[in-house]
Amino acid sequence: MGEGRAGWIRVPVGADSARWATRGRCKLVLFIVHNVTSATRLLDVLPLFRDDLRVQLLATWTGSSPFRAGVAELLAETGVPVLPWEQALELPVDLAVSASFGGQLHALSEKLTVLSHGVGYNKRLATPDTGHRTPDTGHRTPDTGHRTPDTGCPSPEAERRTPGAGAPPVFGLSPDWLLADGSPVADTLVLSHPEQLERLRAACPEAVPTALLAGDPCFDRILAARPYRERFRRALDVRPGQRLVLLNSTWNPDSLFGDGGEDILPSLLPRLTAELPADEYRPAAVLHPNIWHGHGSGQIRVWLDRARRGGLALVDPLEGWRQALIAADVVIGDGGSVSYYAAALGIPVLMGAASADGLDARSPVAAFVRQAPRLAPYAPLRAQLDALLDGAEQRRPGTPPGPAELVSSAPGEAATLLRRHFYRRIGIPEPGDPALLDPLPLPPYERVTRTAPMRVVTRLLETGEIEVSRYADPRSEPAGDGDAHTAVHEDTLDPDRRALADVIFRYGTGDDPRYGTPEEWTAEVLARHPYCELTALVTDPGSCTVRARSGTLLRLSGAPAAADPAAYVSALYAWLAAGKVWEELVAGGMTVRTGGSGSHHVSVTPLTPLPPGGPAHVGGPAHPGSPGSPGGSGSPLTPPPR
Repeated sequence: MGEGRAGWIRVPVGADSARWATRGRCKLVLFIVHNVTSATRLLDVLPLFRDDLRVQLLATWTGSSPFRAGVAELLAETGVPVLPWEQALELPVDLAVSASFGGQLHALSEKLTVLSHGVGYNKRLATPDTGHRTPDTGHRTPDTGHRTPDTGCPSPEAERRTPGAGAPPVFGLSPDWLLADGSPVADTLVLSHPEQLERLRAACPEAVPTALLAGDPCFDRILAARPYRERFRRALDVRPGQRLVLLNSTWNPDSLFGDGGEDILPSLLPRLTAELPADEYRPAAVLHPNIWHGHGSGQIRVWLDRARRGGLALVDPLEGWRQALIAADVVIGDGGSVSYYAAALGIPVLMGAASADGLDARSPVAAFVRQAPRLAPYAPLRAQLDALLDGAEQRRPGTPPGPAELVSSAPGEAATLLRRHFYRRIGIPEPGDPALLDPLPLPPYERVTRTAPMRVVTRLLETGEIEVSRYADPRSEPAGDGDAHTAVHEDTLDPDRRALADVIFRYGTGDDPRYGTPEEWTAEVLARHPYCELTALVTDPGSCTVRARSGTLLRLSGAPAAADPAAYVSALYAWLAAGKVWEELVAGGMTVRTGGSGSHHVSVTPLTPLPPGGPAHVGGPAHPGSPGSPGGSGSPLTPPPR
């Protein structure tokens, strides 16, 4: 096998591998990677070979995708030997598995199984003219038998099989992708539902004998993890009563993240954090790996910096998107697979980008995009989300089957069906243990850290409760009755906003030597910012240490994880601004209402002697946003200082 060729591996395969391999009689299974997106589906099924000492796993990279970033790193993380594509083409293997038609797959002479890397096959994508099959470039290679030489035009046979004059073929269900020189590229084409088989039969009958109905391993992993929804929500720091709003985008100019259409993203992103009360909604974003690796993760973070400072969680596109989807209450999405998976789970989906031009009109995803409610990009966002969440209609009897029925015809059975097929192709008996996929891992805890200035509207209710609504850096004053003040994280980007803040807070621990003790930190910050009335260090999920301008040091404590303790500090500000006496505050505590998360009793424990009797009001140098000044408590609301 070309011993000595640059980059070719010699162990566990190669011309002289028998001399060096410890287990040299293994059956060889080759995973063919097109890009990071397709690799994730291969990683779904890789565990089906666990504990089998008879099988050696290998991987190769076709190099056919424009989205090349991240592939080498992902393959290295698997720890599976990686062969150069040229070596893989010459290696006799017992099974080859791909999750894409990208690359010269027809050059493989061995048993090839192709899986879908999304919800079946739905996109229209022209084949490449670069010498590689790839679903990413929108063109066609001239040497595969379906385009006339030099012109790049479809042959009459390909035109006959592709409905719609000039329309690109359906990726994975058309002769342009499935056939080479009139014969199927793959020995087995895995489908997840019979509706895909019907479309295949109409578009490319030559490939029908290769079809195998074997379910959807990705969806099966999602279904198996649904009982852990609350854990996934806690990992994303979603508080009880909060609604997780998941922004989801596939790749391409017509996607929600793309700028090929109306491009509503620049206006939508700030509204997610400015119009939705921070304690009632938790925004997060799941972006297609091709966005991450096409534009660069650093660029994505720069583009989304303001939204992230306002509280947007940016979900890992490989390890965290399914968990975030399970945790979500509502999805703002487009015609990608994640939106369809969400609908299959019964999660309401609002279409932010609803172009179906790139979809097979006969596919379930296209039907879903046509029927799903549309986001009105310039109408109030909260009203649209609440209407969708509170008044979502059940599917009427007699309508076509919905996403839950059409994702997989064998829910929960993909592992069994796929492993049975793999071992038949390899030619050895299956292991005796059940075929099982890996459970979705619990993501690391991601604490919400809003460093954007918060405009806080408070009301003292007749019940004695203090209602708190916080908005991250709104462009205009939040609507609603009440008094307003500004609360700012110490690490806010704009020092001018911090200098004029009524409340300054941060999250940390009680023993971090960088900040000193909570007592030291609160005193230091209060001394540095003369217009600030309260400083607070949040040291655990339910409590914080607060220092008032009078010097009084307090401990506010609520139920762990019930609400963000920084909201309690704003409630305390409203209480003090109303002139309540310290004794009443300490004796009865506070009851804080934060919208959807309900009411929370907060105990108030003095850590220093209370000042003499009288009203425990806040008071300091008057400035915009302080009590008794324009925009402060007890005065008409005006826009916050910029």
